Amino acid sequence: MKRDVNYTMLTDFYELTMGNGYFQTGMAQRVCYFDVFFRSVPDGGGFAIAAGLEQVIDYIQHLHFDEEDIEYLRGKNCFAPEFLDYLRNFRFTGDIWAVPEGTPIFPREPILTVRAPAIQAQFVETYILLALNHQSLIATKSNRIVRAAGGRPVSEFGSRRAQGADGAVLGARASYIAGASGTACAMADALYATPATGTMAHSWVQMFPDEYTAFKTYCQVYPHAATLLVDTYNVLHSGVPNAIRVFQELGITTGGIRIDSGDLTYLSKQARKMLDNAGLPGIKIVASNSLDEYIIRDLLTQGARIDAFGVGERLITSKSEPVFGGVYKLAAVEEADGTVTPKIKISENAAKVTLPHFKKVYRLFENATGKAMADYICVHDERPDFTQPLELFDPEATWKRKTVSDFTVRPLLAPIFRGGELVYQIPTIQQSRAHCQREVDSLWDEVKRFEYPHNYYVDLSQKLWDVRAALLAARH
Repeated sequence: MKRDVNYTMLTDFYELTMGNGYFQTGMAQRVCYFDVFFRSVPDGGGFAIAAGLEQVIDYIQHLHFDEEDIEYLRGKNCFAPEFLDYLRNFRFTGDIWAVPEGTPIFPREPILTVRAPAIQAQFVETYILLALNHQSLIATKSNRIVRAAGGRPVSEFGSRRAQGADGAVLGARASYIAGASGTACAMADALYATPATGTMAHSWVQMFPDEYTAFKTYCQVYPHAATLLVDTYNVLHSGVPNAIRVFQELGITTGGIRIDSGDLTYLSKQARKMLDNAGLPGIKIVASNSLDEYIIRDLLTQGARIDAFGVGERLITSKSEPVFGGVYKLAAVEEADGTVTPKIKISENAAKVTLPHFKKVYRLFENATGKAMADYICVHDERPDFTQPLELFDPEATWKRKTVSDFTVRPLLAPIFRGGELVYQIPTIQQSRAHCQREVDSLWDEVKRFEYPHNYYVDLSQKLWDVRAALLAARH
């Protein structure tokens, strides 16, 4: 969010204690590489959507310690005076590569890589994860809901149930990138150009002596953009008939009604018949009320006559799975002569074993269909020959192999910062939204299934596989 507050101190305290330790032991300038990746897709889906990079960029550009921050740290009585003096001129001087916002992403592959001196690379962990985890979570959930709606507009209605102001505003931003048509949040529109939309509350209807007067007054104020909330009293016996009466009296033929309770399938079918019989086929039906992708899918399967959806708490909080689970792990360190030494984290839980080394990620697209076939991860200094057929295997099940040919390759990670300077042209939110739609369209339908999606290949080069295997063997 655009803001005046300095978010530098929005960090885990141990980033500061480690930084102090690096400083006092002469490791402050040791260059290292950290990867951001995630281990599983929320809701058991086939892919996630990357979001939050613009906020990471803003944070990195404004990274500094105010004098009051220094005094706060001094008061903790655990930091060396020399370290506190060092923080007065602290700024990010490293490199960052990242996946553009709106890109489909898959478990275990780097979605952002930091190369920087140890103190800097360690310090930025908290905010980077905060920004990417939150917005990628909401973007992923939103895209599922949008796909369930089958081309019908989905508006984000969740501000009043969001976890705090940033949760509401940045959640609305992420949902728009992922395909939502707009938001009920005015601040999100003002700050990020996510189109703000709205109808009326039940209180508007209750403020007037009767439903008809409430509807007519609203239509007189907004004759070209009236959507009437028809379930304050009784949808079919009063709400829809009063809406029809007002539309006919005022000559309104394009507008809408919103149903916010009850059996949405039955009510929408009946309302559609009533509107059509009244000569109002241009009046749209909007539905809301604790919706998610599964309810929307069921409504449409049952033949509901709904033209648009408003989705609130289950979108803005990703209620079904409210944690994205991205992590930030050391992948390599750089020696004095420039040699990159890979590092690995080992766990008894196989899913927590990291991919070592400074890496590149490519996405392979089948030329015949334009569909994404696989992602290919290799060591930074490899030059894969993509003109030749490539044998892919699933790193989690090496017996699953396939050979691919006739494909186009695109690097997935874009350079964002070099030497602390921004080198990335930040896209507009409309560009990120269009990018998301194109990239999701490039996935096979089998990968986009809500239940038991096809396992998309994220393959390792032979060199990277060998490096990982050698590090694992050396630790046993």
